[in-house]
Amino acid sequence: MDSERPADDMPHAAIEAIRWQAEYCQRNAAPITARVVMAELAVLNSDTRCGRRLREWRDVRPTDAMPLRLAGGLHHLHLTGAEARLAPVYTGELADQAMVDDVVLAVVRDHDAALLPWLDGPPQTNEAGRSAGIMAGLLWLAPRLGPRFTLHEIGASAGINTMMDRFAFDLGGVRAGAAESPMRIVPEWRGPLPPASRVEITRVQGSDIAPIDLADAEAAVRLKSYVWADARERMARIDAAVALAQARPPLLERADAADWVESWLAIPQEQGVTRVLFHSIVWQYLPVPSQLRIEQAMERAGARASGDRPLAWVQLETNRETYRHELRVRSWPGADVPDGEWVVLGTAHAHGAWIEWFRDPLHAE
Repeated sequence: MDSERPADDMPHAAIEAIRWQAEYCQRNAAPITARVVMAELAVLNSDTRCGRRLREWRDVRPTDAMPLRLAGGLHHLHLTGAEARLAPVYTGELADQAMVDDVVLAVVRDHDAALLPWLDGPPQTNEAGRSAGIMAGLLWLAPRLGPRFTLHEIGASAGINTMMDRFAFDLGGVRAGAAESPMRIVPEWRGPLPPASRVEITRVQGSDIAPIDLADAEAAVRLKSYVWADARERMARIDAAVALAQARPPLLERADAADWVESWLAIPQEQGVTRVLFHSIVWQYLPVPSQLRIEQAMERAGARASGDRPLAWVQLETNRETYRHELRVRSWPGADVPDGEWVVLGTAHAHGAWIEWFRDPLHAE
């Protein structure tokens, strides 16, 4: 039988990491996932191997996503049918936190060895809905820099959003992309509409340090495991992405993010096409030295940019103080602002359910 540790002897930082992640999920309309994450406090307080690993965790910053690693493993047990006891948790039928704690702890005890490897690496998330913010950013940039773009994504995971040139977008009634696509991106739109600009994406490519092959059925299930169970439409989007990848695989390279950005920035740029670096909910996972290298590489390239060979950076990333996900752009030459100055266009749901567009983005901050 498991022996229990007294609550006041549990590592404070690990507890705070779990509580922070649960609150983050709750604030982003994911109460089921929030309850699963909170149940990890019961796991941490047990003498299971997973519990010991959580107690000994060295990096418990939110950026390390420790709670979401184990949550992914638990969701995988549910999705593969390996653990029937989790079904009422993931359907929301079981909502009492104490009862969820009991179920999750019992499941961890019985699947301890299988769950342990899920703690070895960060979540691999790839959400097509986030591409709505990226497309909105392109719509805003197009009248300022020109309609033609070549896109480069870091942290591309399975490369779903490197296929965004094949998505159909409806952004508050402003349509873009491939109208007949099986991947339909239709977020709730709040605020004024984005400009109805012409956007031509000439090429999209991406990189990831550990890319996922959508042609591998098990890899696709693993990717689904990191999807928050509350957002069932996200599962359907992964299925649509698999269909698109089967028709034509995404252009995806295995590479360190900073190395890859530096390499494509060194290639001569086509005239009349804006080169764009983009990413979504990725920046927080990069080591600080990599962040600095990418920033410096973009600024050096920005200094060489011109009106007929522009450069832009579009990102949807988390403000960890406000829990908001901010859509930001910067460009060289600057779009109505000094070269390279960030402009906040709006905020968005973590998984693309809605976008709130600012009425006056140039003065939003």
